Formats: sequence, C-alpha cells, structure tokens
Amino acid sequence: MSARGQAFGIDIGGSGVKGAAVDLATGELVHERVKIATPQPSTPAAVAAAVAELVAEAGWDGPVGVTLPAVVLGGVARTAANIDKDWIGTDTRALFSEALGGRAVTVLNDADAAGLAEDRYGAAKDFDGLVLLLTFGTGIGSALLYHGTLVPNTELGHLEIGGIETEHRAAASIKDRDGLSYPQWAAEVSTVLIGLENLFWPDIIVAGGGISRDADQWIPLLTNRTPVLPAHLRNTAGIVGAAMAIDSGLLP
Repeated sequence: MSARGQAFGIDIGGSGVKGAAVDLATGELVHERVKIATPQPSTPAAVAAAVAELVAEAGWDGPVGVTLPAVVLGGVARTAANIDKDWIGTDTRALFSEALGGRAVTVLNDADAAGLAEDRYGAAKDFDGLVLLLTFGTGIGSALLYHGTLVPNTELGHLEIGGIETEHRAAASIKDRDGLSYPQWAAEVSTVLIGLENLFWPDIIVAGGGISRDADQWIPLLTNRTPVLPAHLRNTAGIVGAAMAIDSGLLP
C-alpha cells in the first residue's frame, strides 16, 4: 500500500535489485529494503519482471521511482553499464509501467539518484551551492546539483584528465586491480578532483561507493582544495533518490 508522505524507490544494480518505501520528510526507509538478485542476463524484460516481483512483495500500490546504471533521456536508456546492452534505446518508463500494471514510473540514472539523496538528506544537506557527488566503484559515477537542482547524466567518469579517463585512473576497481596503497590511490583521486574542481568549482564534493566506508584512510590524504565528505546514505542512496524523483520536479 502507499501512504501520505512516502514514496517507493528501486535501485537496479549489476548484482541486485533493491527497493523500499521512503519517508520523504526524513529520507529514512520505512521498512527493511527488499532485495532480489538481478536476473542474468539482465535484459529489459527480465529486470522489469524482477521489479514487478519486488513491488508486489513490498505490497506497494502507488507510483514508483527506478534507478538504472545508464544515461536516461526522456525515459529512454541511451547507455548500459553493468546491465544488458539491449537496454540501449529502451523506453524504460513504458517498460516498467506496463510491468507494474500501468502505474506511473519515473526512471533516472543511479548516480543522479544518489546525488539527490545526499544533497537533501546526507553529507551535503547543510551546504547550499554547487554539490558534486562521485561514486567510486567499478567505474566513477557522478551527479552535479546546484541549489538542489540536478544537472542530469553528467557521466564525469568518462572525462579525460591528463589523457586518461577519470574512472580508468581513479575508480576503486583500479586500486584493487593494481594493488595500490591508499596513499598511491589517493594521489590519483586528487588528480581527478583537481581537474574536476578547476572545471566546475563546486562548493563541496561528496565521495560515495563502497570505498567511502574507509574514508578515514584516504580522504585526509587528498590534496585538492574543495572539501570532500564521505557519503552518509551509502547503500540506501539510490533507493531514496529514486523515491524523491517521483513527480517532484527535481528532474528536468
């Protein structure tokens, strides 16, 4: 069922589809999140069926917000990261709406959703101005917000700095692949952050991804000028941001 002041968000990743109702006053999950393994192969039809199963298990009957690891323009997926390439060109809103019996669905990029959540409820909630969120994982996801308004699909992980794509230089996976120490990896992250802050001049940078749990081991080593804070919401950020995006005017 749906309730006043609540919305339902679903975060689709390479390994899991996670969802929960969110209290929009606090950004907290109303109940334990429901998780279903991402189907393999992760085709649009298979993932849509998993989303329908998750929503039914949660007993939710209202509109739904969904994140995808993809550039999403007007509801249409234009890229596909860690999901099946058949997503490219798919009208995701129509797909999920049909799977959910015709209810309203909002779909957005997963890093954009995390940025919305961290900006309103998380690490950046006390900052006003330009917020840059970067998620360090297999690649680098990004979200850019100005006074709470999202600039969607920034894809800064693919920006070249020093002739190298940022995510090929400083993703958390690069640290693991090359066996870098935290000081060595922090030097690469600093190079990326300096390049980005020279372009965008953010007021704050929020660092997300699993490696943000070890923020005390590497954030103090950074040499860029903009304050960097670890993300607060972590595994729930995508769910919360997806719920926020439903009929909110936060998306262009």
